[in-house]
Amino acid sequence: MSDEQQAEAEQVDEEVESGIQDGDFVRLAYTVRTVEDGDVVDTTSEEVAEEAEIDVEGYEFEPRVVIVGAGHVFPEVDDALTGAEVGDEGEVDIPAADAFGEYDEDEVRTVSANKIDEDDRYPGAQVTIDGEQGRLETIIGGRARVNFNHPLAGKDLEYEYEVLDLVDDREEQASGLLGMYLQQAPEVWVQTDEVEEEQVVESDDEEDEDAEPETETVTVEKDTLYIEATPQMTMNQQWMFSKQQIAQDIMQRLDIDRVIVQETIEGGMGGMGGLGGMMGGAGGADIEEAIEDVDIDADELAAELDDADEE
Repeated sequence: MSDEQQAEAEQVDEEVESGIQDGDFVRLAYTVRTVEDGDVVDTTSEEVAEEAEIDVEGYEFEPRVVIVGAGHVFPEVDDALTGAEVGDEGEVDIPAADAFGEYDEDEVRTVSANKIDEDDRYPGAQVTIDGEQGRLETIIGGRARVNFNHPLAGKDLEYEYEVLDLVDDREEQASGLLGMYLQQAPEVWVQTDEVEEEQVVESDDEEDEDAEPETETVTVEKDTLYIEATPQMTMNQQWMFSKQQIAQDIMQRLDIDRVIVQETIEGGMGGMGGLGGMMGGAGGADIEEAIEDVDIDADELAAELDDADEE
């Protein structure tokens, strides 16, 4: 390599290193369409979704936080983002093989109709057969034709994006990761807690290998991510089955020592009306009035209680 070529190569390396790199958190606005038909597959824009006549009710349209190089986007998009700057826009073509795979005729199979719930026995229904998800194409008699290809299999995609900003705040990073995993972003905050823990004390007696290790209680500081769980989050299947892995990923990427998930249940005494009434003063009612309501003589009851005490 000549000196001129070496200088050009070094200049290119410097330019790449000066932009976004693997591991960086970036906030993206994007829209994904099929190349052939221009159908909108995914978007962060509510306006784009409405124009495509996509049902937007109950769905939050906002830019997404992703980690470059972590597999959160297609590899071709990761490549485009590496070295980019905030404010950059672009379009990336994603071939079907790198998107949702090529269409496979062998993945269209005939199965017994008995494996399909009666309510789902119509063309177009999404069904699960032996753990595989597919789309029912036809059903004749006791046989059903099910397409197990991904709905976007065989389709090339166009990924249009804009880099809005770099995300350095750990709370925003955590919220973005949870939003990606769970399709919702619960309230989060990071704080440093003082925690007592047991630590092994190094022994001066190196000869006694069978001696029990000595420990002492010490106070250490731990960076803690608190997550305020919502009912939707606690019922989210992704969270229910993968919360340990999600928490580990967050701790590793954000340099967090631990994750604490807390759930707040609010409500007044209105829901305790029956119990409060039985407890007299707790429900705001007088005990004698409550006894009269159930047709029991208060004086007679008091006398019976006195007799019981004397015995």
